Amino acid sequence: MRRTLTLAITTLGLAYVLTGRTEASTRAAAVQVGKPAPAYAAVTLAGDSVSLAGQRGRVVLLNVWATWCHPCRAEIPELREVHAKYKDRGFEVLGVSIDADGSEESLAEFMSEFEMAYPVWLDPGERVSARFRTIGVPETFLIDKAGVLRWRKIGPIQPNDSSLTNAIERALAAKS
Repeated sequence: MRRTLTLAITTLGLAYVLTGRTEASTRAAAVQVGKPAPAYAAVTLAGDSVSLAGQRGRVVLLNVWATWCHPCRAEIPELREVHAKYKDRGFEVLGVSIDADGSEESLAEFMSEFEMAYPVWLDPGERVSARFRTIGVPETFLIDKAGVLRWRKIGPIQPNDSSLTNAIERALAAKS
């Protein structure tokens, strides 16, 4: 029994070494407020290539969502309002849809129905989820002008969220 347990522990340790998965490396790879946001690129509904790097100099609220997600639908009015309030000050809401590939037409109809005036990027392969280590949808990230993550929200944004408003104001006021 003892020999079997020792062998099992050794095998697990070897698996961690071979995959490079140690507690320190897992923590280091985590997306953290105050650290640079991960590099990320996607395409628009029109098929244009876009990236977070192309947004440098602007404050970006990156919202990961899907049309089938009811909490995502519930937060859209608040995202519209935040976008309208700050867009003239160098702020952009970017929706990243993880809806299935080939749903561009229904996504465009959805955006029209929900009066989404902010850009939506397509990511049916959910690369955004891997890059930002999301745990579901919706999940939202505030990225400052220099590309640093300043705020993170797991779950839907509630109306008049003061923590979001304060984070946006601080990010907009900061020097580049």
